[in-house]
Amino acid sequence: MNKRFLVILVLLGSLVSLGNAQNDSLRAIVDEVIWVVGDEAILKSDVEAMRLQSEQEGLRWSGDPDCSIPEQIAVQKLFLNQAVTDSIEVTESEITNGVEQYIEQMISMIGSREKLEEYQKKNMAQIRADLRESFRERQMVQGMQRKLTENISVSPAEVRRFFKDLPQDSIPFVPTEVEVQIITMQPRIEQDEINRVKEELRDYTDRINKGESTFQTLARFYSEDPGSARRGGELDYTSRIELDPAFANVAFSLTDPKKVSKIVESEFGFHIIQLIDKRGEKIKVRHILRKPVMSDEAVNTVMTRMDSLVTAIRTGEAPEILGGHFKGTFTFEDGVALFSDDKDTRNNNGLMANVTQEGRTSRFKMADLPAEVAKAVDGLEVGAVSAPFLMMNNRGKSVCAIVKLKNRREGHKATITEDFQIMKNVVMAKQREKVLHDWVVNRIKSTYVRLNERYRDCKFEYEGWVR
Repeated sequence: MNKRFLVILVLLGSLVSLGNAQNDSLRAIVDEVIWVVGDEAILKSDVEAMRLQSEQEGLRWSGDPDCSIPEQIAVQKLFLNQAVTDSIEVTESEITNGVEQYIEQMISMIGSREKLEEYQKKNMAQIRADLRESFRERQMVQGMQRKLTENISVSPAEVRRFFKDLPQDSIPFVPTEVEVQIITMQPRIEQDEINRVKEELRDYTDRINKGESTFQTLARFYSEDPGSARRGGELDYTSRIELDPAFANVAFSLTDPKKVSKIVESEFGFHIIQLIDKRGEKIKVRHILRKPVMSDEAVNTVMTRMDSLVTAIRTGEAPEILGGHFKGTFTFEDGVALFSDDKDTRNNNGLMANVTQEGRTSRFKMADLPAEVAKAVDGLEVGAVSAPFLMMNNRGKSVCAIVKLKNRREGHKATITEDFQIMKNVVMAKQREKVLHDWVVNRIKSTYVRLNERYRDCKFEYEGWVR
């Protein structure tokens, strides 16, 4: 198990204690303080809870778990205490997103929400409440680690030196990577469907104004923004630039928290908005999002049009819709310029961008592509164009799409000439690991530590615990 994942498990330790508090095996434990780090106590039940969670998830600890688990809990406490001292801030939206991602992962593992509730012996509201503090601590620890390593840099010479001395069996393997161009067209929404959605939103506003229901209740039941719906439609403090322009214009014009906004159309659908608070240049609102549903007829119309576009690209003959006004061989790039409504890629010949912590690149591992795109690309020859398919774009809207495989680079061992950035990332990770390790060792030296006698013979990852 790598150290990064150990930290994640440690940070989930408190949620596991809560989540399994009703478990008979934990009830049987006679609790005791086994470590003291600073003014923080580590209990036997904390260790057993984490051990149980590891077993349930099929995880294995390096070394003796009786030693590794309490050590990792202690390391968490060191980072967490420093995060509090340094006033590392965590937003409610970060916590909520972390909780929801974890819940979705658990549901995918267990099979359903009902099974998760049965497993935890709690309803979903209780599970979320128990998870929040653990994820707050997780975000604070990660924020502290980022602060400690933010100034790390490596030179090209250091990367070459590291690669030169690396044993062959330790050279990173680079998975197959692809570059993909895309054309999307969004089926037209019928006016009757738009009117239906607007009428629903007017009805919600009327019920709120009459006191028949609250904005929060209606958001939980009807909003199609899954992240905020669970919180009664609430969005955390947000600046104008972070919001859709049309949404921001209406949201920032609100002055009375008791009033509901007019209906506003954004790139995501139609909304009504209610003000919660303003703080400087940021605003906190709740909203209800409703998305018009496109008809099968509209989808079929666009799919037929996309079929013609594929034929035109494959043959090089311009589609009939251009009425003979196009001169020369018709290419995928021409299709992008003339027909694609994907504003993120249209100005770059349709080339999809993969934005990661390391930066922006056009290369994707297959697992990092949207599922529908990966399925369409799988099996294509370089330069080939897929058949039309339906997908969800990053704004939550269904669009018809075709893709072209621009380039494929098969999986291989990294080379310094072709994979410099990958090798640089490896060296940076090593540097970060060393900085964090050294920080922990130095922090141990200046922190009061007391261990139960039975832990004094452990082989720890960090020196200095035993004095």
